[in-house]
Amino acid sequence: MILLFTDFGPTGPYLGQMESVLRLNAPGVDIVNLVSDAPIGEPRYAAYLLAALVNNLPKGSIFLCVVDPGVGGERLPVVLEADCRWFVGPDNGLLNTVAAQSEIAAWRIITWRPQYLSATFHGRDLFAPVAASIAKGDFSWHQGEWIGPNISGWPEDIASIVYFDHYGNAITGWRYSQNLQGCILLINGWRITQATTFCDFAPGEPFWFGNSMGLVEIAVNLKRANETLGLHIGQSFLFEESP
Repeated sequence: MILLFTDFGPTGPYLGQMESVLRLNAPGVDIVNLVSDAPIGEPRYAAYLLAALVNNLPKGSIFLCVVDPGVGGERLPVVLEADCRWFVGPDNGLLNTVAAQSEIAAWRIITWRPQYLSATFHGRDLFAPVAASIAKGDFSWHQGEWIGPNISGWPEDIASIVYFDHYGNAITGWRYSQNLQGCILLINGWRITQATTFCDFAPGEPFWFGNSMGLVEIAVNLKRANETLGLHIGQSFLFEESP
């Protein structure tokens, strides 16, 4: 299947235009809108959300990824093959975390160009046709050898907020592990303790937990953590061992 990961938002013409290209060029292939509200114009933070979603999806999946504030500029269009999954999108950091967390990762530069290529919508005109080609087993969009991923110094985890969900919960780019058990999370002047579920705390109380994607998440029971705690995308935090 082809999974869409974008910052386009749930309304407007962009998702529909991109999906129509996929259906035209790869009829019969399942298309899933995985995320349409990735952090707008923030490929570095979106990269950690993307990586957290990958492992629960089958090998052979094709991810069409567009968070591309530099569209039409010098950034390259690329395909990443990582642990038997394909990722099509801009070389602007969006795919780097997937590569950094994968056992095997290799890149190809997309050398094919369509007859018409909008300067501002490569998702529709370039990335979608390439994703459809991969789904059909057609690799004519590339000429040349695989290149090694240029991700030197790119951290596998980042202690920052990378996404707010529909409920205002703050999802971070830090993967949960048992060595964080019982730690206090420090952010924006708040000292936040750990919970296992939302009902561990009374309404209005903040807490952090290891979420269903394997990431550290910050929430306030029955309230919006982003508003209650004054949080924003990119905000950093620290862990402190419980006394």
